[in-house]
Amino acid sequence: MNWNALEWDRAAEELTWERVRLYVTVRASHFEGLITTIVGYVLLAITLIVCHGFAALVRFQRSRRLLGVCYIVVKVSLLVVVEIGVFPLICGWWLDICSLEMFDASLKDRELSFESAPGTTMFLHWLVGMVYVFYFASFILLLREVLRPGVLWFLRNLNDPDFNPVQEMIHLPIYRHLRRFILSVVSKCSPLLETLFKGSPLNLNSKKLDGRKNYSMLFDAPVSELSLELLLLQVVLPALLEQGHTRQWLKGLVRAWTVTAGYFLDLHSYLLGDQEDNDNNANQQANNNNNQQARNNAIPVVGEGLHAAHQAILQQGGPVGFQPYHRPMKFPLRIVLLILFMCVTLLLASLVCLTLPVFTGRWLMSFWTGSAKIHELYTAACGLYVCWLSIRAITVMLAWMPQGRRVILLKVEEWTLMIMKTLIVAVLLAGVIPLLLGLLFELVIVAPLRVPLDQTPLFYPWQDWALGVLHAKIIAAITLMGPQWWLKTVIEQVYANGIRNIDLHFIIRKLGAPVIAVLLLSLCIPYVIAVGIVPLLGVTMEMQNLVQRRIYPFLLMVVVLMGILFFQIRQFKRLYEHIKNDKYLVGQRLVNYERKAGKPSTTTHSSSVQE
Repeated sequence: MNWNALEWDRAAEELTWERVRLYVTVRASHFEGLITTIVGYVLLAITLIVCHGFAALVRFQRSRRLLGVCYIVVKVSLLVVVEIGVFPLICGWWLDICSLEMFDASLKDRELSFESAPGTTMFLHWLVGMVYVFYFASFILLLREVLRPGVLWFLRNLNDPDFNPVQEMIHLPIYRHLRRFILSVVSKCSPLLETLFKGSPLNLNSKKLDGRKNYSMLFDAPVSELSLELLLLQVVLPALLEQGHTRQWLKGLVRAWTVTAGYFLDLHSYLLGDQEDNDNNANQQANNNNNQQARNNAIPVVGEGLHAAHQAILQQGGPVGFQPYHRPMKFPLRIVLLILFMCVTLLLASLVCLTLPVFTGRWLMSFWTGSAKIHELYTAACGLYVCWLSIRAITVMLAWMPQGRRVILLKVEEWTLMIMKTLIVAVLLAGVIPLLLGLLFELVIVAPLRVPLDQTPLFYPWQDWALGVLHAKIIAAITLMGPQWWLKTVIEQVYANGIRNIDLHFIIRKLGAPVIAVLLLSLCIPYVIAVGIVPLLGVTMEMQNLVQRRIYPFLLMVVVLMGILFFQIRQFKRLYEHIKNDKYLVGQRLVNYERKAGKPSTTTHSSSVQE
């Protein structure tokens, strides 16, 4: 009797998180706006599904198509957020939780860290999770090169030419995406649980193997904010894993482990396939290819057309996603034993990888710093490189030994000269240039934003160098992806030469000297203007301080505006030439160009005929 439609409308307008009792949970996440947006998109997708079904029921075809397209857009957007945002974040947090024992931390510490800086904490966990997902996918690709096709049937093959993630997002239903998401989480998080959680070698690491815990000093010693972590993730690990021999070592170890496990568990056919069957399949495949080629060369019959020819080309190689194998007795039990053997191997591998580089780095750092506290990232990076260099040196010497003593001496002399050249180049390209670049970035961007005018900025060369290394890597990547100019040409030539054919004179003359000169001029000219010229004008001390602190970003803005101006002028010239040619150009003709007397060589050029 007291029903009022206006009150119900007002209640719907005020439907917020407080109305659903979820306000405390959402507010505790510190990302209320983001969660509200995602929930809104989910509700929008559900509404579109309902409306699409209703339109199909009443046979509104145009509305049905429009609603279907809108639903696909929302569905793909949400799946991209889950794949790129949520999934790496879950992996990053799971990695952090599983490694709490290693860092002598607790969940309470992580909660306090999240409460103090939620955005930074989430970004760091997402970054670590993304790096872990990338290297896990790289390891899966390496496993596919070793194992029999079909063993990793439950994981998507990123090298499959038919793999189209956007098309799968569009066509596959939501429940299949949910199933794949759960499978991906389980497959990528299970190794972390096996290698890093309690009961793993970290309990052994927590014992005082060398007088202290393995990574307990990680948060006790000072470190330059995030620069060293980013340097380790973006420079140290890629530099090691991008080397071809490092990948070959890992591939050889995986193959040796697979052969050993297959021999003891009678799973050689399941893991690697049968060699005899492979030979027979290769012969059969060759016969099929010959027959297919004969059919392709034959005259097509009536009714085949281009579609049949296209399908014949696509199926020429035959199916490669599965290879038959011999199934031994008690096969499920053998698979369980294989998984247990894999877990034990992961535990032992984690013990070696988490302790050997750190202990080696500590031992080497002790000769330099004595008993001072050193951040574990320094020791880990140092020990990792030393272990890698030691293994590399041993493998090279083993490869040289059958060639005789004289060849070994010649090789040692050649490598010594190459190492000396590499050290000189490293000092210039990995030492001086990153330091100047990091200092310039500090003066142009960081100091004007973080330090007020009434305070004096402090510079930390080590942090500036670390950030300069990251900036140099980013600039080099952007340069290689950009248009052709002198810096890109020089960098490509240096990459093409490699370390074995390193040209010290070319690198210094074409790359090191010009870049260092530009960076030094960028650092010195503003300083000379602010300190040497401005005081001669008789300005106040406040104005001198303002000029000294703001001249670097001001000149950067001037350079950027000049670059944009020159770019626009060049674009207008091209537009003018294009309009002129469109209006007056009749045609082009290729003619011979005869050089003057004394220059017998001739060439051809294209002449334009205009009205």
